[in-house]
Amino acid sequence: MPTGNGGSAFSVPTRFRLDIAYDGTDFSGWARQPGIRTVCGVLEDALSTVLRRSIELTVAGRTDAGVHASGQVAHFDAVGGIDEPQRLVRRLARFLPTDVRVKAISEVTADFDARFSALRRHYEYRFSTARYGVDPLEVRSVVSWPREIELDAVRDASARLIGLHDFAAFCKRRDGATTVRELQRFDWEQRGDRITAYVSADAFCWSMVRSLVGAMQAVGEGRRTPEWTAALLDTRTRSSSVTVAPAHGLSLVAVDYPAAHDLAARNSATREVRSAVPASEECC
Repeated sequence: MPTGNGGSAFSVPTRFRLDIAYDGTDFSGWARQPGIRTVCGVLEDALSTVLRRSIELTVAGRTDAGVHASGQVAHFDAVGGIDEPQRLVRRLARFLPTDVRVKAISEVTADFDARFSALRRHYEYRFSTARYGVDPLEVRSVVSWPREIELDAVRDASARLIGLHDFAAFCKRRDGATTVRELQRFDWEQRGDRITAYVSADAFCWSMVRSLVGAMQAVGEGRRTPEWTAALLDTRTRSSSVTVAPAHGLSLVAVDYPAAHDLAARNSATREVRSAVPASEECC
């Protein structure tokens, strides 16, 4: 079997990409923690058992406890490769708990890195404005917001945050971690009683997405102005005036990557920019 590095299948690791979905309700986030149920822990245990070798995953973005994903991406290396990756998808479907699924497994080049190759991450945050709250079938992934909402003001405030900024006011502090991010999309859509926020950036620091959404809730309810939101960009510490929105309304829906021939350059660029950011810093 050929390998991603062009060597012997029995000596050179082959890299595989996983496309993953999970309901984060009953997980304590992505990152493996001793004695605690996490997405990474469950997946690594299942893969290690099925493949009969120790598997360690590198992920595009470490989600917090209660946060969901339909478009999470991870990779792992396997010496000797894997026979029929899609067969492994079927085996994992029988082996994994129902709240996490590996949707696809594909062999990739050694330059592919789920974290450092990523161009941007896309999140969605979902609200219901229905007077009765949230439909029972969606209660684990939609947050109730049954109030009068000034959506035009929310859109105005969100647009003021687009671009490369220091988002320290919206991020929980981590020693040595940068809070400079390029927010590429932050807009809102309403269809009936469903409001969805679309948030995309090159990367996110800890609690950033939910803090952005929480700030917009204050604007939407008339408690704050769009100018207040923009002024927060001048703050270099976490702002106590920003409320973090509940975790269960948030989902990681996609991660973008460059073409294969651009992966190595992207890895180098990301590592240079993120050199001061610890691995555990990536979050939402």
